[in-house]
Amino acid sequence: MTSTVQRLGIDVRPLSGHTGAEIHGVDLSQQLDDATIAEIRSALLRWKVVFFRDQSIGHAEQIAFGVRFGKITPAHPHEDAPPEGFPQILPIDSRRYEKKFGKRKITYDNGWHTDVTALVNPPAGSILRADIVPPYGGDTAWTNLVAAYQGLPEELRTFADRLRAKHSFSPRLLAGTPYGAKIASNPLVAIHPVVRVHPETGERALFVSPSFTSGENEIIGFSPRQSHRILDLFYEQIARPEYTVRFRWSPGDVAFWDNRATAHLGPSDLGHLDFDRVLYRITLEGDIPVGVDGRQSELVAGQPFLAG
Repeated sequence: MTSTVQRLGIDVRPLSGHTGAEIHGVDLSQQLDDATIAEIRSALLRWKVVFFRDQSIGHAEQIAFGVRFGKITPAHPHEDAPPEGFPQILPIDSRRYEKKFGKRKITYDNGWHTDVTALVNPPAGSILRADIVPPYGGDTAWTNLVAAYQGLPEELRTFADRLRAKHSFSPRLLAGTPYGAKIASNPLVAIHPVVRVHPETGERALFVSPSFTSGENEIIGFSPRQSHRILDLFYEQIARPEYTVRFRWSPGDVAFWDNRATAHLGPSDLGHLDFDRVLYRITLEGDIPVGVDGRQSELVAGQPFLAG
């Protein structure tokens, strides 16, 4: 029995038991028909992250592909220098980070995270395109938050269903830098259900993001010590290898992930190596998460992040 799924000329090749698939037979430089877009969406919802190898596209083509799946937001709530003419593009650029932060960084955040969950409406999806990649190292990993939730014991799932957590965009690691001051002047804070219901599939996902739920009293109604212990259980669960896929980048590769059902892990193996790494990301406007009890997330600080 083969794991390859062939439909409408698209070749979907799963990469692990729960997470990730490569899609072949698609040229993202071309205008894709509705049937092809529907097949890509179906694969994305099934595998949570999909990859397209060796694509010859630039900023404009990346944006044109993204708009077939939703509205494209500006680059980032705190981004101030996207590529000229492309305010939707966020550069993930080691050269730029070194200039901006005064020290060498390969990626802004190399901990497990779901993109910008400090927003009341985190992005629905992200599309990342590789331009310059190191000859080795620099891989990105994704984890399936639906599978992680389903893998919890029933009693712990029931407990998680009732919880809510505070997510915040913290400038702690950037303290003393102009960028850190900019973030501190425009705080982003939201309270989300720990388990969100996916708006398209109805699946329940364990919606915790270690990079954004990492302060004090993050689990509403619990002490800091209790909150940390509860979150540690969930963090351990989402990082279990069986729910993850690891992707080795080549120039021209594109990753498209469902931000409502995944977390991802940037590389931490390049800091001692003199390699540049440059990728470009766009994000799709997201909805306000809804918990198992039907309650929406709450805005604490900042504004919803909408397409321009």
